[in-house]
Amino acid sequence: MFRNQYDTDVTTWSPAGRLFQVEYAMEAVKQGSAAIGLRSKTHVVLACVNKANSELSSHQKKIFKVDDHIGVAIAGLTADGRVLSRYMRSECTNYKFTYESPLPVGRLVVQLADKAQVCTQRSWKRPYGVGLLVAGLDESGAHLYYNCPSGNYFEYQAFAIGSRSQAAKTYLERKFETFTGASSDDLIKDSLFALRETLQGEKLSSSICTVAVLGVGEAFKTLDQTTIQSFIDAFEIVEEEPVAEQDPAPEEAPAPLAGQGDGQGDAPADADVAPMDI
Repeated sequence: MFRNQYDTDVTTWSPAGRLFQVEYAMEAVKQGSAAIGLRSKTHVVLACVNKANSELSSHQKKIFKVDDHIGVAIAGLTADGRVLSRYMRSECTNYKFTYESPLPVGRLVVQLADKAQVCTQRSWKRPYGVGLLVAGLDESGAHLYYNCPSGNYFEYQAFAIGSRSQAAKTYLERKFETFTGASSDDLIKDSLFALRETLQGEKLSSSICTVAVLGVGEAFKTLDQTTIQSFIDAFEIVEEEPVAEQDPAPEEAPAPLAGQGDGQGDAPADADVAPMDI
């Protein structure tokens, strides 16, 4: 993206019908560290990469607890995500104080989307440069929503945002049909598999990722590093076992030379060979 005369403020439309500052905010989400969410009928799991900018510093928090039944994972500007998670926490507290019941997840997501949309039509404001994966549980079941800086929101079975998230989406698209009846442990393993896809060959360890889980009868909680590492070690061992147990291939008898034995010397050597799979 390059600067042009139509991106000086968020209320200026380009002739092509685009709001460039909103697109810039969405680009900030793509540049952030990866965040992944997936859900079953009873559980929702959030996972994210949280590498530190320097060996001398700690990492920034990317997963926030909003209430016992709601949590968020962010990609993009962490400061904007922290402000929005505080707003969501305040809305949940006010609703619980007024109605003495938990705030429905869908209603909170709509309020969050409305707040983000206002920033796309006020010249003295800027869009929030953060995308949020909202995990929640209410009377209608488990939910996973994605809130976009443009003010749009979508509900997903599984989704990934942030840098190199396309690799994680490809994995989730192959596996999402198994998520509906999956247990929390299976969802955690799949989230770590998808998270590993975004690292481009770098070794996955508990020190560079955070995982949180929410389920029926189970409040939103972030798993400790020891538990996460045990999941990582478990599926790495499973991957190594088939290689160790593989039997050596039997030696094949040498094929007869062309023109010997069966009198078919004029036939091409590969006449009976199946075409290569592409």
